[in-house]
Amino acid sequence: MKKGYIRTVASALVVVGTLALLQRLLVPKYVDGIVEGAFVAEYYKEVKDHDLLFVGDCEVYENFSPAVLWQDFGINSYIRGSAEQYIFQSYYLLEDAFRYERPDVVVFNIQSLQFAEAQSEAYNRMSLEGMKWSPTKVKAIFASMKEGEHFLDYLFPILRYHTRWSQLEPTDVEYLFHAKPVSFNGYYMRVDAKPAENVPTGKPLADYSFGDNAWKYLDKMVELCEKEKVQLVLIKAPSLYPYWYPQWEEQVERYAREKGLPYLNFLELQEETGIDYRTDTYDGGLHMNLSGAEKLSRWLGEWLVEHTGLTDRRGEEDLSARWEEKLSAYEAEKRRQYEFYGIETGN
Repeated sequence: MKKGYIRTVASALVVVGTLALLQRLLVPKYVDGIVEGAFVAEYYKEVKDHDLLFVGDCEVYENFSPAVLWQDFGINSYIRGSAEQYIFQSYYLLEDAFRYERPDVVVFNIQSLQFAEAQSEAYNRMSLEGMKWSPTKVKAIFASMKEGEHFLDYLFPILRYHTRWSQLEPTDVEYLFHAKPVSFNGYYMRVDAKPAENVPTGKPLADYSFGDNAWKYLDKMVELCEKEKVQLVLIKAPSLYPYWYPQWEEQVERYAREKGLPYLNFLELQEETGIDYRTDTYDGGLHMNLSGAEKLSRWLGEWLVEHTGLTDRRGEEDLSARWEEKLSAYEAEKRRQYEFYGIETGN
């Protein structure tokens, strides 16, 4: 009887282990091509004593460089960004971060207010699958699921990816048990340039009001930061499209006034930041390239020091040693991309 029980348990363990291995193989690794799905998970490998956290979509992870904030101001920052990160996901990623640390300042990009509900399962997964399991992740999944999605598919991703055999690549095996870093404290680097030309204006909308669910989660973010005694700063990145309507701007300005929150619209700060849409974007105005991101970071760093009291931590030995390694990797990637795109200098 005892031997039979042992054989049953051993067989069950083999089955569970095999399924777990298959799941790791079939889940996308996001190390080449669409790397944005790897950003959320990378945060957990960090020493979590950041002064500043960003949350939001591509308008933060492609437009601001934590390396510059450290080099020029001694601000230790991280970007908890992901592709088309919806506001409810930003809230839960922030709640998740507060399980590990309490930054002095949180910067949230308000572009995602336009989406009261999730628009894409693919984007949901790039924001959610990298989160560590916790009650916060469970709430984030239920807040995000579109009609036709199922919680079990997030709990056991093999149910979603079991047909991915034909799409497997060598990297799925190479990174089966470890991940390749693809960001720099959450920043996604691009050094190439494509001028912003013939940028389309926005089409008239039937209703310019942000949805109730979007406002609900912005309220929750404000309340969370107040509870944790963290300064929340709202920003609008200088992306020329998707179009940012004046009616949207009015709503955000009014909200910021009512809540007593700082709000920075970088679309209106082109002269101050020095952004040049001929040279500082890599895709015609949607995202900043390295040049643009470093300009924005220098301006924001000065503003943060002046208005939030963030202090210079470059005198801390252990932290400076960590950043020395990070900056070495950052500069190496610059050189690699300059060579790849045939750019002689970083200017």
